[in-house]
Amino acid sequence: MSEIELRRVVANGIGINTAIAGRGEPVLLLHGFPHTWQLWRAIMPRLARTHRVIAPDLRGLGATERPADGYDAGTLASDAECLLDALGEPAASVVGIDAGAPPAFLLAMRRPERVRRLVVAESLLGRLPGAEDFLRAGPPWWFGFHAVPGLAETVLIGHEAEYVDWFLDTGTRARGVPPELRDRFVEAYRGHDALRAAFSHYRAMPDSAEQIGAAVASGRLTVPTMAIGAHPVGNALERQLRPIADDLVAHLVEDCGHLVPLDRPEVFGALLEDFLAGQRASAPMV
Repeated sequence: MSEIELRRVVANGIGINTAIAGRGEPVLLLHGFPHTWQLWRAIMPRLARTHRVIAPDLRGLGATERPADGYDAGTLASDAECLLDALGEPAASVVGIDAGAPPAFLLAMRRPERVRRLVVAESLLGRLPGAEDFLRAGPPWWFGFHAVPGLAETVLIGHEAEYVDWFLDTGTRARGVPPELRDRFVEAYRGHDALRAAFSHYRAMPDSAEQIGAAVASGRLTVPTMAIGAHPVGNALERQLRPIADDLVAHLVEDCGHLVPLDRPEVFGALLEDFLAGQRASAPMV
C-alpha cells in the first residue's frame, strides 16, 4: 500500500497542507466542511495504486494557512491550479465534494486544458437552474448562520466538538465516522480563527455564485464529467450540469449520507476508478 506523505506546498501565496500518495496520472481531491484532506483516507490507497493522489486542505481549513480573504470559488480554483504548478503537474483529474465542488467546476470551466476529468459530488453550483426541488424549503439552515460575519464563531467557541459531530453524524448514514478520524476533524475546527476561516467559505458564496454564472454564460463544460449524489443533495447537481455539459455521467448512491467517501467508500472508490480509467458504469449505483 502506498504511503501518504504530508507536504507543505506554497501556492497562490499561501502554504497549503497537502497529502500525496502513489505514482501515475495525478488526481486532485478537494474536500468540504467540516472536513480536511483526511476525508479521503479510505479512498487514497485504492487510487494510489494507479495514480498520483493529491489531497490538500482547502484554504483556511485543516493545516493550510488562514488568510483574511480569498474564500470564493474562483480563488480556490486558482489555489488548485497553482498547487498543480508547484507539484509539476500540467493537468490532473479533479474531484470535488461539498465546498470543493464549485472550485473544481470553475477550474474545469476556466482552464479545461488543466483538467483531464471532473468529478463533483453532493454540492450545488451557485444559482444554476436545476436545484429548485432541493431548495424548495430554502437553503439548509446553517448557510444563513455561517454567513453572518462574526456570529457563528462567537456562538460556537467551546462547543466546536458538538457542532462538528452533528455534521459528521448527519452526513454518514451507513457506517459513521471512525473515532480517530472524528477527533482529527474536531481539532481542525477548534478555536475562533479556525471557525472564522471555515465560515468565510460561506460568506463568499454570493461571489462564488456570480463567478459560476459568468463562467456558464461564456461557454460550456467540455471536460468529461461525473456527478455523484447521495442524501440530501440527490440528483440536484446532475440537473444543474445536464444542460451545460458536453459529456456527463451521473450516479445516485443509495443508502448513503452526504460524506460519500466515508459512508460508502467502496462504492465511491469503484466509481472513481472506473471513471478515471475512461469507463462508464451502465446504470446508477445502488
